[in-house]
Amino acid sequence: MKDDSLSTEPAGSGAATLEPSRVRAISIDLDDTLWPIAPTIERAEAALLAWFREHAPAAAILAANPQSLREARHFLQIKRPDLSHDLSALRRESIRFVLLKAGDDPELAEEAFDVFFAERQRVELFDDALPALEWLAGRYPVVALSNGNADVRRIGLGQHFRAAISAREFGVAKPDARIFHAAASAAGVRPGEVLHIGDDAQLDALGALVAGLQVAWLNRDGHAWDHAPLAPHTTVADLMTLCNQLA
Repeated sequence: MKDDSLSTEPAGSGAATLEPSRVRAISIDLDDTLWPIAPTIERAEAALLAWFREHAPAAAILAANPQSLREARHFLQIKRPDLSHDLSALRRESIRFVLLKAGDDPELAEEAFDVFFAERQRVELFDDALPALEWLAGRYPVVALSNGNADVRRIGLGQHFRAAISAREFGVAKPDARIFHAAASAAGVRPGEVLHIGDDAQLDALGALVAGLQVAWLNRDGHAWDHAPLAPHTTVADLMTLCNQLA
């Protein structure tokens, strides 16, 4: 008899159904799954601008318009495709680009990035995030799986995770199947034994389905699923609902 838990074939076609008995590990996205990312980045960019005003006033004039930093990142994404999976390096080089453009010392980029990065780790969790993490970590090995540059240890959540895998460290980003398989390996199980939880329909849900994982799509805002015939095994509006389904 075939053991479906060992399969790495695309899952979730048609009316997929969550099978809690097959779940032996959890992989979970971070940004917009455990906390909202937009206000986090806004606070980090505000801290960066305050630092610019004190140490690089010409750059501060440019950075006062958030669009300037976004344009710098877009320019570098085109010119430096080697940075496409390393958001920290991309942010650091964007800061360097703004400093150069403003005529300030580009060597300030390292210190400026440190200011941004420290604030980027100050997140405000969704109300359901910590109770759900505690529940999940008490029953499964949990692996953080992110394209971003959040550090679960600096945030103060490290104790809930068996491992944390980022696109920067791994070299490829979601939805590449290899990063999902790396999460399974880190948890010590097969891909078919992992339930991946994430908010992004394409990067998280479709990526994990194609990689052969079960998928819980965290759909806090009630978006339509536009990727038939594939479908997540379960769609939930909050993480505690998922915990109840797994109980």
